[in-house]
Order: sequence, then C-alpha cells, then structure tokens
Amino acid sequence: MYTPAATQGDVDEATRATPFVQTGIAYGCDYNPEQWGPDVWAEDVLLMQQSGVDLVAINIFGWSSLEPRQGEYDFTLLDTVIDLLHSHGIRVNLGTGTSSPPPWLTTAHPEILPQAEDGTTRYSGGRQAWCPSSPVFREHALRLVEQVARRYGAHPAVALWHVSNELGCHNALCYDDDTAAAFRRWLEARYGSIAALNAAWGTSFWSQRYGAWGEVHTPRLTLSSRNPGQVLDFHRFSSDELLGYYRAEEAVIRRHSRVPVTTNFMVTAHIRNLDYWSWASAVDVVANDHYLDHRLDDPTTELAFAADLSRGLANGGAWLLMEQATSAVNWQPLNVAKAPGEMTRNSLSHVARGAEAVCFFQWRASQQGSEKFHSALVPHSGTDTVLWREVVELGATLDRLDEVVGTRVVADCAILFSWEAWWAGDNESRPSTSVKYIEQVHAAYTALHRLGITVDIVSPDADLSGYRLVVVPALYLVTDTQADLLAGFVAAGGHTVVTFYSGIVDEDDRVRLGGYPGAFRTLLGITVEEFAPIAPGRTVRLAAIGAIAETALTGDATGTLWTERLRLAGAEALASYSEGPLTGVPAITRNSHGDGTAWYLATAPDPATYRDLMRTITTTAGVTVAGPENDGLLEVVRRAGNDRSYRFIINHGDTDVDMGANGFELVTGADIIRSLRVPAGAVRVIREDTIS
Repeated sequence: MYTPAATQGDVDEATRATPFVQTGIAYGCDYNPEQWGPDVWAEDVLLMQQSGVDLVAINIFGWSSLEPRQGEYDFTLLDTVIDLLHSHGIRVNLGTGTSSPPPWLTTAHPEILPQAEDGTTRYSGGRQAWCPSSPVFREHALRLVEQVARRYGAHPAVALWHVSNELGCHNALCYDDDTAAAFRRWLEARYGSIAALNAAWGTSFWSQRYGAWGEVHTPRLTLSSRNPGQVLDFHRFSSDELLGYYRAEEAVIRRHSRVPVTTNFMVTAHIRNLDYWSWASAVDVVANDHYLDHRLDDPTTELAFAADLSRGLANGGAWLLMEQATSAVNWQPLNVAKAPGEMTRNSLSHVARGAEAVCFFQWRASQQGSEKFHSALVPHSGTDTVLWREVVELGATLDRLDEVVGTRVVADCAILFSWEAWWAGDNESRPSTSVKYIEQVHAAYTALHRLGITVDIVSPDADLSGYRLVVVPALYLVTDTQADLLAGFVAAGGHTVVTFYSGIVDEDDRVRLGGYPGAFRTLLGITVEEFAPIAPGRTVRLAAIGAIAETALTGDATGTLWTERLRLAGAEALASYSEGPLTGVPAITRNSHGDGTAWYLATAPDPATYRDLMRTITTTAGVTVAGPENDGLLEVVRRAGNDRSYRFIINHGDTDVDMGANGFELVTGADIIRSLRVPAGAVRVIREDTIS
C-alpha cells in the first residue's frame, strides 16, 4: 500500500512543475470507479491494458465520496483504485474532486449556490452548484484540495493534476451579492477611480453615472437593454474570477507536488464565457474537451477549428484532448451515434492538429445519472460490440503514431480570434442579431478548410510575422495595439482579409468615430458611412469589377446578412452590389498598404463565392496548400520537426482518394512509392521521405 506524501515531506510552494513529458501519444479516459464495485475495477484495469489505455482521469467528481461529512475524510476507495491502476502500468490524471459540492455543503451553506441573471437561485441536484466568488465555497474546496494533494502529491502513478472540471461550463456568470462585491474590487483595480469607470462605461447615457463603488452591481436583467460596457466588463471579470480560483487550487497542489497541473478547457462553438488566451499561460499543459455538435451544419469542420484553436492556445505546440465521445452524447436535442470509423477519424483529426493525448468521457457507460446515455469506451452492451473493437483498434493505431510526438503543425495562414470580440460583438442592441461572431469566424475558416489550407488560430495580440495571410473575421472590438500589429504585418509585406463588423469599437466598447471600420480604415483604404444589414434568408447579387475579381467571382455571386454604404479612400473596388438601394457601391475592395495588401469584405459571401475569393487571395499571398480542394470530406495536415515530416490524410467521404506520396505509412505499415490510396472512411499517416 502506498504511503501518503504527508509523511514524506512537502514540496516548496515556489517550486515549478516538471514538464508533462510525452514519450508517445497518451490514450485515456475519465474513470468513475465510485459508480462500480471492486469486481468491476479488476475487470476494468485488464480491459484498459487490452485497449491500450494508459492515462486515466479519476476523482473528477469525488468530493461526496472523499468527504461524506464535513471534516471526515475517507480515502479507502481512492487509495485502492490508484494503487490498482499503478500496478497495471496506467498513469493517473488526478482530479481535485471540487467540481461539484456535496449535498451536506449546500445544505449547511446555501449562500454558495449561484444566482442567475434574473436574481433567482440555482440549486443542487445537478453539477457546479457553486458561485465562483463564494468565499465559503472556496474555503471548503481548498481544504479538500489540501487533503488530496498532501496524500497523493508524491504518488508515482500521478502524471497530471486536474483542477476541478470544465470550469465555468454552467456557473461562469453568477449574479449574487458575493459576486457583486468581487466585481467592484475587480473594477476598482482596473480603473482606479469611479470617474474612470464612468468614462469607460459611458454612464452619462440614460442617467447611469455612479457616485461610489457601492452603487455598482452585477448586470442582472433589466426592463431594457443593459449598459454594454458593464456587461463586457462582467464577462472579463467572470473569466478572471474563475482563473483566480484555478490558481488558488494550483497553489495548494504546488505545495505538495511537482507534477504538472492543468484543467480542461471547453473550446467549442456553444461555450464562450472564459477568455482562454488569458488562461493558457496559467496551465502547465493546455487540455481541451470537444464534442461533435450536431446542431451545427458542419460539425466535422468545427472539430478541426476547435483543434486548431487549442493548438493556438498552446502557442503552436502540443496539447491534450482531455474529453471527447466514442459515439453519441446525451445533451443535444438529437444525440447522433457515430458511424463505424468516425471515432477514429475524429481522434486522428485532433492528433493531426497537434494533440498528443486522445482521451474520452468516459471509460464505462453509467447505469444511472444524467449521463447514463452518454457513450463510453465500454458501452452498456459490453465488449462484444463494434464500438469496443474500434476502441481497441484505435489504441493500437495511436501506438503506431507515437513517433509524431514532438513535431509541430505546419501553417502559414492564420485567423485572428478574440473572446472579447465575441462578448462585445454579440452583446445586446447591435445592428443585427442575425450576425453572430462565431458564425462569421467559422465561415472564414470553412472557406480556407475547403481549399485544403491548414490554419493557425491566434490571438489579436500574437506575433504575425511568420504568416503569409491573416484573416480577420468580424473583429468588432480591437485595441489600438492590436490594430497596429495587423497594420505593421501588412506594411512588412503580409496579406490580410478583414470582414465587415471589424474594428468598430475600442476596448471600452466605444465606437471609433470618423467612419467604419474604425481602427482599420487606413489599412483598408475605405470609409463606411452606414451599416445596412439585410434580413436572414435574403441575398444581394455581386458584380465583379476588373480581371482579378472576374476570376474570383465565378457564377452567381451573392452576399447575405450585411451590406454597407462604403466609399473608397485609396482602395480599389473588386466587386459591387448589382441590385437594391446600394447598387454600384463597392462590396469587396483591395488596398496596397506598405509592401502588403489588405482585402475587405463588406458583406457575407455565399459559401461558394467565399471559397472562390479565398482561392484567389491565398494564391496571391503564396499560402501553402496542404491538400486538394474538397467539400470538407478530406483533411490533409502536415506535422514536421526534428528532421521528420508527417502527412495526415483523413477521408471522411464514401469514395476512395488517391494522393501522390512517397514514404512509409504508419497506420498500415506499408512503404509508399509515388501514390497512396486512402479508402473511404479511413485515415493514413505518411512519414515522408523528404521534408519540403
């Protein structure tokens, strides 16, 4: 039996974590042994070995088992399971157990429960029933973390610490009095004076001027629209508040362990409450949870986008896929089962885009509880199933891909992405509620994805010097520094595409006067006098102007959602509206800026037109194309480094694909000379003979 670390001496709190070292691609899952008995545990570890699972997250929701009554701790189950996993060579991603408080805590201290924006309380019975600003919750949670970290801080099985779980998934925005007090402290630290706050929020409008900090509250629901500056700052505060909570748990762990610490991000289309650019440097390794969202028209392309954004958060390096589903989830209106081979394709798409761990929720499908119909590695039907056989096959495939660890994804095209622009651009009282930030980002990404181009997703504060093309979709909020970075990139010879509703406001959501698109007017050589959004489902035809546009705008080019009354101020028009009240007004422009070129899209092009435009622009910019044009059914991504190069080819279609290639194919173990056939639904990974 393992001797707890408390008897072995604590680690200095200032000691930094050791790196999360990967000798191969980790294959893992969430494991909830508290739902099962010892006989099942014994079977589980043998099945884990059979499937190749070597990294298991446990104690994610363990609080009520570890501390069944306040101050009474029982580690018997956790000791046994950790030792059992360790004896079978399985590493542990150890949760702190604090994600959901036990019933005794919410009963004794109902003040920790979160409040919604209408001022009503949300109760226990689900998960994350706690307010991030509650000092009572934090006191009890950190007391539990201390117990867990002291006991297991030096356990040889522990390879990673997992703080809480999906922080902010349900409780990121809390509106209670504890939060209001914390919000005021945050605002005072940000602005320094109530006068500066009034200026930032524009409180002279609607008689909202504050005279003292005590008058400021959380932006609960009002009879009218709310102050946009207040709402934006509340998003910023809420992200920072949960990050502060993460750091508090990490500090406790660090007193007892040098093992790396992380938490699972939620980079996905439907969760937007945390600014992960500010979080990324706080974790020892970036980890993300991702589930196919069948509420979207194209969930597979969104998966690729999320993986590329996760890599961006890791500064282009390796990251961990902490959760995904083997098949259906349980929380969408229609929970679609994955077809045979789809789990493997999804997994290797993440690996192609930088992931060096492939993990799932969860190991064994639950018999009870809210997620009992969520798929798992071991389904309700057991191991004599198509799904289990694919689980085992995926483990073997990942082992054959271990050598790609340490390489990096190759890309010379980037998209700027901002959670602050998402919050501000989708706020109340905007020109059109049909224009949604994430949809415009996805539209730009999809156009590039269809052209076979690999894209880095980077912060507006990022160094852009390594790129040939930077795309800026609907970046409504931008700081002066961020605008200068983009202008400097173009002046130095780069190319950019900026779309409508970009550069409109500064960091205080204050409109930049003098004409839209505000911060980007000089770069783009245009001035927009007025927005003219159009109704969803309606289109406006576009007419090409000049040879370049005629090449790009083939067929019946149209715009949707948005038009603008635009005039040229140095740029040239490449297309104009050919109908409606803005007939003849430029819709697509190009401007020379320094040694580079800036393109502007004043409307949302239809998908075919968007692809045609991007083909012309990427060709002009000299962007590297990784694979052939397609309709999203083929992914081709290169990873390279350490004198090695690998090409991932993922065929989502129902027909075979032939690719020119030379090298060694890792999935099948075959030598490739000149040509490779990738069967329908299959994945191939080539170790290339030459590095270009």
